[in-house]
Amino acid sequence: MEAAPPGSSRPTEPGPCLSGQRGADHAASASLQSAAGTEPGRHPLAVAAVLPAGGCGERMGVPTPKQFCPILERPLISYTLQALERVCWIKDIVVAVTGENMEVMKSIIQKYQHKRISLVEAGVTRHRSIFNGLKALAEDQINSKLSKPEVVIIHDAVRPFVEEDVLLKVVTAAKEHGCSDYDLEFGTECLQLALKYCCTKAKLVEGSPDLWKVTYKRDLYAAESIIKERISQEICVVMDTKEDNKHIGHLLEEVLKSELNHVKVTSEALCHAGRHLQQIILDQCYNFVCVNVMTSDFQETQKLLSMLEESNLCILYPVVVVSVHFLDFKLVPPSQKMENLMKIREFAKEVKERNILLYGLLISYPQCLLPSTLEKLVISPWTSNDDQKLQESLRQGAIIIASLIKERNSGLIGQLLIA
Repeated sequence: MEAAPPGSSRPTEPGPCLSGQRGADHAASASLQSAAGTEPGRHPLAVAAVLPAGGCGERMGVPTPKQFCPILERPLISYTLQALERVCWIKDIVVAVTGENMEVMKSIIQKYQHKRISLVEAGVTRHRSIFNGLKALAEDQINSKLSKPEVVIIHDAVRPFVEEDVLLKVVTAAKEHGCSDYDLEFGTECLQLALKYCCTKAKLVEGSPDLWKVTYKRDLYAAESIIKERISQEICVVMDTKEDNKHIGHLLEEVLKSELNHVKVTSEALCHAGRHLQQIILDQCYNFVCVNVMTSDFQETQKLLSMLEESNLCILYPVVVVSVHFLDFKLVPPSQKMENLMKIREFAKEVKERNILLYGLLISYPQCLLPSTLEKLVISPWTSNDDQKLQESLRQGAIIIASLIKERNSGLIGQLLIA
């Protein structure tokens, strides 16, 4: 069963499965059991999904079938699979793909570590592809890893923004409801086919705006914009435990909070153990600002990059790291530090292979403003002026950081920007 197509409004991207998702999954499973008439302690309703993905995407106007078109360098169908994988009560996901794209699909499953996925060969039409998927679920084969479901969700491979509550409504309706004249008049072709040939109950479930379909090339840009917006909602400011670094790091954090009031900004010390930072990575924050004070080397940034590389965070989405260097340009002209600073190009090229986007940002920070030299603030006639300049530099830096995170421009990786 499938949900009715929604209107033309755009969705919000479902995003990654956060640490709290497991509890939500259990709650959804309980709701599913209740809705299906299953008492607690007995087996839950068996649900599977079939994704017809054999189309050639003629209306897209590009040589690549639209389900394999990249969004942030990741195939569209991978986002759809991720949305379904987040729903723990969907036990099997069957993808119908053409023979010529079978190996491509296998490589996508492997690269992005998709689970519970089985492949069947697509038919010459969408209905034949669905039939092949249903047949694979219905057959009792000795070596088959698929279990025969009670309800099968048919979902387009190019609808990546489906939420669990819609899927739950569809499954519940498939189990409980019959069909009305409205359903016959406005139902989808699959609903009418089910009624005509399967002699089974059917119900039209009104879809949400999240179910829009990627059909034209412009839809790819819209989907990319939605995904970028979603994964740009949290920034972690990383600093080491030195007092000077913590001081300026917290200043930058406060300015980011002030300038980006719609974004969650947190901070963590880059200590040797890094337990709190590890948790932030596990919670899937995709944006990091690494603070370096009075140094042009990348020791702190390299520590952070190593932690990110060891995690699986950047498999699904590109991770942004902005290496911020606070230097006193009066004491040490940037030209004297350029040799070290330009190493960022090498680092950026290396980590780009792991889907990490590294940028550099220079901010002028008069040494007289360091906490360790607070006495100089009392007698320095330039205190007020320097402080104002620092505030303006921090504000400009926050704007640059926000832009780098929002746009995720691969063409700017390894560049040094000056606030």
